[in-house]
Formats: sequence, structure tokens, C-alpha cells
Amino acid sequence: MKVVAFNGSPRKRGNTYHAIQMVFKELRKEGIKTELVQLGGTNIRGCKACYKCFKNKNKRCAQNDELNLFIEKMVEAEGIIIGSPTYFSNVSTEVKALIERAGLIARANDHLFKRKVGAAVVAVRRAGATHVYSSINFFFGIGHMIIPGSSYWNLGIGLNPGDILKDKEGITTFRDLGQNMAWLLKKLYR
Repeated sequence: MKVVAFNGSPRKRGNTYHAIQMVFKELRKEGIKTELVQLGGTNIRGCKACYKCFKNKNKRCAQNDELNLFIEKMVEAEGIIIGSPTYFSNVSTEVKALIERAGLIARANDHLFKRKVGAAVVAVRRAGATHVYSSINFFFGIGHMIIPGSSYWNLGIGLNPGDILKDKEGITTFRDLGQNMAWLLKKLYR
């Protein structure tokens, strides 16, 4: 079993990265392979609404950038984590582009991510994180994916890179998420 996570922050080792690593730690304890993909800071753009994905039905986007590689990684994994910082109470632009384009391609190809396990991981300075959490989970929900819960919404608080490691409740939330995700993956795929 494998979980692929997308770090939607342009800060490669910022708070979103650390939050994902907390979830990964629990998954690895259960023997689940993990892969981190650096999404933030890439040149990925939003959907152009060309609908070629519905015409071609080849599990690919007609735009020529990293997205097709990201979709391949999502298809081969049993679990998907999307991590985002909170930017003006919303996901980063790269996360939005991933959601728009991967979501449309999944729908054009008989719901590519159906019954995979999906988890949102959110970093925030103060407020707005629940909207980010919801935006990511809306993507999972419309894609027929299964979303594990945790002891709180999957968010951690911190401003500077590494500050999230001081958020005790956030740490507990990400640990519990990792444990619940591992449990669910084992129930579904073993």
C-alpha cells in the first residue's frame, strides 16, 4: 500500500511539510509506503475548460505540465493526502489547480480515484483553515473517495517554518489522522 502526499506550499520545508510528515510517521509505523510530491512552487496552472479530457479519455490533461505525472501518482496510490497552507482563507493556487484539473480528468475517466482514501492537511497562522480543509475534502467527496476523521479538523497552527511543531493539539490531530488513515487503508486493501 502507498500514500502519496502533495505539499501545496511553496515553502518546501514549511509548516505544511511538517504536518504531512507527522501523518507519514504514523503510516510508516503501519508498513504503508509514502511519497511526498512538492506541488507548491511548480508552474501548474488552472483548468482551461477545454474538455479534451472528456474527448480523449486517456487519463491525461491536454495541458503539457507536471499535472499528468501527479495524476499517475494518484492513480497508483491507495491513499492521497493534499496539504495546503492557508492563503486568504483558501488553498494555494497550485492546490486549486490540482483539484480543478485532476478532478475533471477523474470525472472524464470513470472517477479515477473512486474508493481511494483521501485526507486534507492544512497549515494556518490563525484563521481560515476550515475553509481550506473543506475545499480539499469537497474534491475527495465528489471523487467518490473515502475520508477518515481525526480528533479535530486536520489543521495545525504556526507562522514561521517549524512553528507547527509547537502546536500540541495539531500534533495530536495529525497523529490520529495518520493512525485512522492507516486503519482504513488496511480494512480496504488487505
